[in-house]
Amino acid sequence: MAEAKTQEVSSMVQWLETLPSYWQLLAIAGFTVLIYLIWRFISARLSKRFDKTNNMWDDSVLYALNKPISLTIVIIGIIFLLQSVQRIYLEQLIIPMDMLDNLKRVFIVFGVSWILLRLINRVESNLLKNKDQQEIKLDETGIQAVSKLLRLIVIIISALIIFQLLEIPISGVLTFGGIGGIAIGFAAKDLLANFFGGLMIFLDRPFKVGDWIRSPDKEIEGTVENIGWRQTRIRTFDKRPLYVPNATFTSISVENPSRMTNRRINETIGLRYDDWQKVEAIIIKVKAMLQEHPEIDQSATLMVNFNKFAASSLDFFIYTFTKTREWAKYHEIKQDVLLKIMKIIEQEGAEIAFPTSTLHISNPENN
Repeated sequence: MAEAKTQEVSSMVQWLETLPSYWQLLAIAGFTVLIYLIWRFISARLSKRFDKTNNMWDDSVLYALNKPISLTIVIIGIIFLLQSVQRIYLEQLIIPMDMLDNLKRVFIVFGVSWILLRLINRVESNLLKNKDQQEIKLDETGIQAVSKLLRLIVIIISALIIFQLLEIPISGVLTFGGIGGIAIGFAAKDLLANFFGGLMIFLDRPFKVGDWIRSPDKEIEGTVENIGWRQTRIRTFDKRPLYVPNATFTSISVENPSRMTNRRINETIGLRYDDWQKVEAIIIKVKAMLQEHPEIDQSATLMVNFNKFAASSLDFFIYTFTKTREWAKYHEIKQDVLLKIMKIIEQEGAEIAFPTSTLHISNPENN
């Protein structure tokens, strides 16, 4: 099969050489335009057909092929024209034919690499857009990590192939890399530290895009928007972007509240010393109220106990967990619990204490 194709190409070249010089150039230009128009026609027909399907892969493949193939056709046609012009009109070659042949192969490799990169980008975009609709739930951080790794692999392999086509010795490049590695390491040690920091984030996954994180070691708190190879972008709660080098996360503690299982209610309520006889009944009713509350997680710790003889109050505390993890809903539940506690205290005829002082004055007549 390969020999038959080679014979067809060689026969076409021989046929072109039999034509007059200007007809050869017109034939090459005509073939280039014809192939370009055929591809555009096929692309348009496939686009209409793929738009009617719900499969994201056909749209992604067509998107990846569209521009690279069109540009590759035009560039290779131009290179053929350059070869013909040199062969027909120039006595001495300006650009060696071998170099132009290698240049054609380089553009083919470049086109294939461009197709793969566009395919990876489109698939990543589609997966991120429809990640909640997939049967298998996909993680946004994992999708981005895999796509970045695939892009890196495509770029490295393409670069090695292009070096080979351009007859640049790969061993020399590697040797240069080994010799210059020390200098590059010293010059870009922070860059490398951030790169490996990003790699550790992708591997250990202490947080992902969309998580709310904070650090007790540094003033870092907000929602993760993007995890890059060099830095992580965090949107603080006042809507300002915070760019943190990835190397920072290798030396600090990071808290991820987004992965909490529950939210905690931990409050202390003080009663007047005058209501000491009602403390036990209030505690029993508050505990019963929490045990019956539909938004309190009964499988978690639930405590209501008298805790302290304070300066101006008898303190008891509530320690329990809500079922929800949502910040806004948690505060609604907490408000409801505190309001019900106040009603219980009022029903028992007691009052919530506030800071008071009692002044005892001795009667001189009794001395």
